[in-house]
Amino acid sequence: MARRRFFVDAIHGGMADVRGEDARHLTRVLRAESGQRYEISDSQSAYLAEIVEARSDRVVFRIIEPIETPAVPVRMTLCAVLIKFDRFEWIIEKATELGVDRILPVETARCEKGLLEASRKRTERWTRIARESSQQSRRLRAPEILPAARFDRCLTTEADYRFFLEETTAPALLRMLPDRRSDADRIALLTGPEGGWTDAERHAAAAAGWQPASLGPQVLRAETAATAGIAILMNAWLV
Repeated sequence: MARRRFFVDAIHGGMADVRGEDARHLTRVLRAESGQRYEISDSQSAYLAEIVEARSDRVVFRIIEPIETPAVPVRMTLCAVLIKFDRFEWIIEKATELGVDRILPVETARCEKGLLEASRKRTERWTRIARESSQQSRRLRAPEILPAARFDRCLTTEADYRFFLEETTAPALLRMLPDRRSDADRIALLTGPEGGWTDAERHAAAAAGWQPASLGPQVLRAETAATAGIAILMNAWLV
């Protein structure tokens, strides 16, 4: 069974500590005690570490050895159009597991009214979800949850390759991939609203240099499309 991983702010003199909710989870849920081993990450490297002190407000670790962690194949920003929050949180969780570097919630013309304003009160919760999912999936660091933005602001996202998911009239995403790919590349993926894009949004995205791409003839839920698109792109940069 894989060891659980926890994030630490820093490592000093071969020691590190976990505080707050993570410390409470370790001591009260996992029943952690001195001598037990877990993985920790300082966002740059991962380590095998042993508990030397366990309290409900602070768990202290001694570093044993570094752990080799596979590099994420490409840096990706997911521009995810806002949907009902329970399903949007599912997107955050799965995008984190798949290795996305940043997540930008986006409002479009066909979003439900009020989601943009309401989302601004959710940033802290979404950041916590991303952190917990990152630890469970043994990432080095959690993705950044960016402040929600309107569609026109989203189109200024910088990347080497920018794709927006369209209906079946667009070329397949797999056919849009560049022949030469590097782990230094930056990708942005814009997933569409459940009501579809307006013509004005399609034209604006194309004019801003975003490439339309399709995931096939099936009609997909927003969260399914986001997950499928991320997985395709991440795996394409692995080879």
